Amino acid sequence: MTRTPVAGAQAEVIRSGPPACPAIALTFDLCPVRKGTGYDKALIDYLIDHRIPATFFLSGRWMAKHDAEVERLLEIGFFEVGTHGEVHAHLPMHSDAEQRREILGPVKLLSEHYAHEAVLFRPPYGEYNDVTVDVVKTLGLKFIQWNIESGDPDPTLSADQILARIERRAKPGSIVVLHANGKGKQTRQVVERLTADVLPRKGLKPVTVSELLSCKQPVR
Repeated sequence: MTRTPVAGAQAEVIRSGPPACPAIALTFDLCPVRKGTGYDKALIDYLIDHRIPATFFLSGRWMAKHDAEVERLLEIGFFEVGTHGEVHAHLPMHSDAEQRREILGPVKLLSEHYAHEAVLFRPPYGEYNDVTVDVVKTLGLKFIQWNIESGDPDPTLSADQILARIERRAKPGSIVVLHANGKGKQTRQVVERLTADVLPRKGLKPVTVSELLSCKQPVR
């Protein structure tokens, strides 16, 4: 079970952007999978074709099997790439040293193999404790969570249900967590409807996490 961080550490965990900024960050976790390709190509192609900014959090184990896909994500100028742990471990169950290895693994891989300096980190399963926060801070990374959980990996949820969950909570500065590893069977349909209808209707523009965090005035 995840321990609740102390008040001082909580300030380091980012769950949303400035509430005055009419933008929303669509984020996609790329966790390792046991079955399937582990890559939702149709979803990624849709984002590229419609030039929709997005932020991806890649695990080291996922990157090890998806070299071409990593290269593709990095070459898209309106995409942003962060990290999601080495083997998708439950961090609160591990020591300081073990957490550091889990967090640093994909950061080093992106730097050494892809010449990409990742600055955003999201913990596997969204789980963390005070040690996690301290390690992330020591490594100079930004700790990114979310304030809207789409629930897209849940096979019992329909596209309508997932979309309704997001629409109810979507507001300026929101960060939404989705998946691009194929576990979300409805994810592409949800994102299509979200970006074509829901977000324009609510006056929200998709941006990357870094763009959202640096937003100091209304996005046009």
